[in-house]
Amino acid sequence: MHKLYGELATWCPLLSPPGEYLDEATFFLSVLEKANLPASPSLLELGCGGGNNALHLKARFASMTLTDISPQMLAISRALNPDCEHLVGDMRSLRLGRTFDVVFVHDAIDYMTTTHDLRLALKIAFLHCKPGGLALLVPDYVQETFEPSTDHGGTDGSNDGSNDGMSALRYLEWVYDPDSTDTTYIIDYAYLLRESNGQTRVVHDRHICGLFPRTKWLNLLREVGFQPEIIRDDYGRDIFVARRQLMS
Repeated sequence: MHKLYGELATWCPLLSPPGEYLDEATFFLSVLEKANLPASPSLLELGCGGGNNALHLKARFASMTLTDISPQMLAISRALNPDCEHLVGDMRSLRLGRTFDVVFVHDAIDYMTTTHDLRLALKIAFLHCKPGGLALLVPDYVQETFEPSTDHGGTDGSNDGSNDGMSALRYLEWVYDPDSTDTTYIIDYAYLLRESNGQTRVVHDRHICGLFPRTKWLNLLREVGFQPEIIRDDYGRDIFVARRQLMS
């Protein structure tokens, strides 16, 4: 478990505030609407994290089921989305025994670092998708779009009852690929964490993420049973919209 999703999970809202997800969620919803989203749809999110996307999507859905491998992150999402169902589950092996109009996987799909794991996750998405339904998959990169980068940010706490307003986080993010011949890249994070007592500590957190060519994504999606297409968003990402065909 990465530190951010385990021992540091309570700091996540300061690294990725929910409000920052509004534009993305609005775009995702527009994509689904163009694909003929039904009137009262259901949605399953695999790897929901702290529930930031769900916060902005849920008004359109009759029901939302949010799953994540991290109980700590699900606790954050429950506080943000008490009206949604929350279940601990690994996107490579989840079996709920029911299907949904939409299966949504945001950047949690990036943690599938081998072809085997990616195929498992896509198969789980297919098994939980209704005939005629959609899967929406949003990796940060495919091999053709990857660029090394650095970023920084963070926010201060607030007086909303979650803390005393003193806690704050700043981060440096370094994205790079030390070996272009494999299926992974690395994100190194340095977190500066100011505790509510005014003490500051520094934590390093390494995330190893998967990196696959477009053709691999498309072939795997077809292999598990989807009919996929690629659209591009304003961030230059390849987004995979995959439909499960109606049964004959």
